[in-house]
Amino acid sequence: MSIADIKSNQVMEDIVKVPQHVAIIMDGNGRWAQLRGKKRVVGHKSGVESVRSSVSAAAKHGVKALTLFAFSSENWQRPEKEVSVLMDLFMFVLTREVKRLHKNGIKFSVIGDLSKFSPKLQKMISDSEALTANNTGMVLSIAANYGGRWDITHAAKKLAEKVAKQEISASDITEESLNEHTSLAGLPELDLLIRTGGDFRISNFLLWQAAYAEFYFTDVLWPDFNEEEFTKAIAQFDLRERRFGQTGEQVTNN
Repeated sequence: MSIADIKSNQVMEDIVKVPQHVAIIMDGNGRWAQLRGKKRVVGHKSGVESVRSSVSAAAKHGVKALTLFAFSSENWQRPEKEVSVLMDLFMFVLTREVKRLHKNGIKFSVIGDLSKFSPKLQKMISDSEALTANNTGMVLSIAANYGGRWDITHAAKKLAEKVAKQEISASDITEESLNEHTSLAGLPELDLLIRTGGDFRISNFLLWQAAYAEFYFTDVLWPDFNEEEFTKAIAQFDLRERRFGQTGEQVTNN
């Protein structure tokens, strides 16, 4: 065991407050590759190991749900070759990694507008979700062709359809009912949103769910984000005082 592993384990032992739901914007793959004089696609491939590390770390900490931003609805604007590589990586994860997830009792799901993906990829997603549907461990959600505004709009449309069918009235629409129609309905509230790569924005990710989430920004590029870095984020969350609109005194006295 290395010194870094020992430090990481010591930090884990000191953590009292563990977020139930963690989301990560996995940023910096392209820059990581360019800094090494390589093509951007190399960074995306290297980022797969960071996904494995984050899933492992989240499970070790007892996180109930982990949501990873893999491909945004805006990413279609990237160079065609890069998009193609991302799709190939997605299929690799579905064919290789899902079996490992299933073995470890992790439930796998994909959120987003899947209609733009090929029929083959859509079937692979469906098969992967079905394989892990009955698992009772951590829920791993991959956001693909996802956007926070799309998520809210999609939920609103579902409610509007129910109103049109007279299944509910407009007065029945509440924050709770809209939340029940979002992509991550049924999962714990989002507690911690991590972004790697040094930027300070959430890029249209989980806009509804992030209302009271704690944010953690790091300069570490995604391919360098490992279990130790994940533990640092969890440790920082443990230090935060979450007030949800109350005063510090009220939180202390509750």
